[in-house]
Amino acid sequence: MTDERERYFRRLRRLRRSARRWSVTAGGLGGTAAVLIPYAGVGLPDAAWAGAAGTAVAMAVWRWIDLRALAAQPAPAPVDPAEAAARSRARLVAAVERLPAGAGVLAEVRRVRSRVALRGTSVAPLWARLDQAALALGGMSGRLTGLAAPVLGQAAEADRSLRELAGRVVSVERALRLAPAEPRSPLADAHRELVEQLTSGVTAYEQLVVAAAGYLAEDSRPTGTEHVAASRLTEATDLLHGVSSALAELRATGPARLRTPTT
Repeated sequence: MTDERERYFRRLRRLRRSARRWSVTAGGLGGTAAVLIPYAGVGLPDAAWAGAAGTAVAMAVWRWIDLRALAAQPAPAPVDPAEAAARSRARLVAAVERLPAGAGVLAEVRRVRSRVALRGTSVAPLWARLDQAALALGGMSGRLTGLAAPVLGQAAEADRSLRELAGRVVSVERALRLAPAEPRSPLADAHRELVEQLTSGVTAYEQLVVAAAGYLAEDSRPTGTEHVAASRLTEATDLLHGVSSALAELRATGPARLRTPTT
């Protein structure tokens, strides 16, 4: 989204340049018509000169009127630099997301940034495990259909909940480092309980991913000992062998038939 203040001044400069240009054009055409008409009389070329001069004068007047009307309006308030940076960043993210692999690149950048922010905390290993499990489940999401389709929504909700819990754990852990000795023990107990909740939640999420992989393995397993694609390839191979054998027999018996005398 373009800055309204910048758009206002850009339009003002454009109108000023246009008004000056049409004023110069009107002066040139008017002067030319004023010089040529008295000497050559009024003819068709002179009418063209006069019409062009009149049109230029009218355009110059309209441009100056538009310029004065726009200049009379108050300029929009300047945009906060932080807000402008946020808008610029949002436009850049939207442009990258429109690329074929943009969404995946942005997701990877966000994961790396989150890992860097959590480096040195007790949450970092659990966060890495959660990222790996989420990536594995994302790779299977396109094939989890039918009865397994509701699992994706539950997994997404669990992922958001676990990441919010991880943020709370990090906040408590950082506060724990600054806490004095007296209130440190209750805060440490609360931190330990939160870490245990996060650990159990990440473990449950990993078990869900393993169960989803097992579902896909059983759903795609063929009923016989041979996959359908392999059996079709075998049939096609046998067919080609049969056709090649038949062609070889025809090639071998063709000359013999030609040499056989007719009765």
